[in-house]
Amino acid sequence: MDTLELLAHPVRLRIVHAMRGERELTTGQLCARIPDTSKAMVYRHVDLLVTSGILEVAGERRVRGAVERRYRLRHDRAVLDVDVLAAMTADDHRRVFATSMAVLVSEFNAYLDHEDADPMADLVGYRQHAVWLTRDELEEMIRELRRVILPLLANQSTPDRTQHLLSPIFFPVEQPSTDSGSDPDRPDPRT
Repeated sequence: MDTLELLAHPVRLRIVHAMRGERELTTGQLCARIPDTSKAMVYRHVDLLVTSGILEVAGERRVRGAVERRYRLRHDRAVLDVDVLAAMTADDHRRVFATSMAVLVSEFNAYLDHEDADPMADLVGYRQHAVWLTRDELEEMIRELRRVILPLLANQSTPDRTQHLLSPIFFPVEQPSTDSGSDPDRPDPRT
């Protein structure tokens, strides 16, 4: 199974999210993080992610006669490289986007289901902004966001840190006009 197939599944993507930040978790801990999914399904997907090399065994210990394994994420394997992205079809993009949105909804519902959930105090945000950008402006915005976000991805789990799910999504909702005339829906700035 290729990386696209592995990561474009809601349960596997939630497992990958849970493992970020150099965490080492057992399958039981993952089950607790994904309570709306059966334990058998979490175990099956952890096994598949280990077999594919996206997760690796970080350690083992004996617990009541059984072996308990702690897993960690192989960050270098849990990404879609440029070649995979370039080869994706429109249907692949639809499937990956739908999976990402399903995971986002599941994670948000799991957050709200916690007894102590407080969206205002937790600074929860889910705004959408429609901005007019040239290609150069879009690329500069993406570079600037990467400059801010990439160093934060290296943060490790600590007692004073809370994991947040950040999902930047960019796509054009309108193509630029190809004619040299003005857009009839946009006001003339000279008037």
